[in-house]
Amino acid sequence: MFNLMFRNFIADDSTRRSTGLQLLAIVFLLLSLQAAVAQVSQCKVNLSELPQATELSGFRMGMTMDQVKARVPQVVFGRTDDLGTLKTSINPYFDSRIDKSGFADVRTVSLEFLDGRVTSLWIGYESTYKWPTVTGFVKGISQSLSLPYAWSPWKSQGQQLKCADFQLTVSSVARGPSFRIFDLTADATLTARRVAKEEENEALPENSQEVAEILGDKQSKIYYPGGCKMGKEVSAQNRTTFKTAHEAEKAGYKTAKECKQ
Repeated sequence: MFNLMFRNFIADDSTRRSTGLQLLAIVFLLLSLQAAVAQVSQCKVNLSELPQATELSGFRMGMTMDQVKARVPQVVFGRTDDLGTLKTSINPYFDSRIDKSGFADVRTVSLEFLDGRVTSLWIGYESTYKWPTVTGFVKGISQSLSLPYAWSPWKSQGQQLKCADFQLTVSSVARGPSFRIFDLTADATLTARRVAKEEENEALPENSQEVAEILGDKQSKIYYPGGCKMGKEVSAQNRTTFKTAHEAEKAGYKTAKECKQ
């Protein structure tokens, strides 16, 4: 009787080991397949390879300001800053001057430029758009732009796709889908410029301070260069400032005799 129980225990143990090995093999196979699928589905598309898509309402990355103006004559451009950036928005839904036939279910278009070319394109759609949900929009835009379905979660219930040199995001705003294409190369260029500008400003703190300290007396038409203590005696109501001595002199001010070296 004891021998029979021992043989059954040995047999059951062998079965358990065999089943465990089979399960490990299945798990390893699934992980391998998952890794292979992820590698294949990675987005290696370049920005220059994106096809034209009707969902972008005639806009595309890299457009010049003149090309945007030709697309929407009512667009207004502000001043380009010292880093070469500029932002503008187009509101077909709210602006009665804009021909809405080319902006079906489009609420807002926001554009960002670097050196005069579009580096960010954001479009906000109405809830009546053909792809009203984030999931539906992701599937539709992936097909339109010939992109792999390799999106990942982004912020609150949004989705993002990072490709070779650009990134796309889809989220829900005011019950409608919101879509953005972002040039990663341009962003790196802008970041480098910001860092260089900050380093330049940090390297010249004394010069910047002197420029801000050129005070003028509006009553006497006399200015006090940076570092001249006499300028502190000018009353607040008569005080004005200049960026440079040349600017002060051009305005008719003369250097205070007490401050001449």
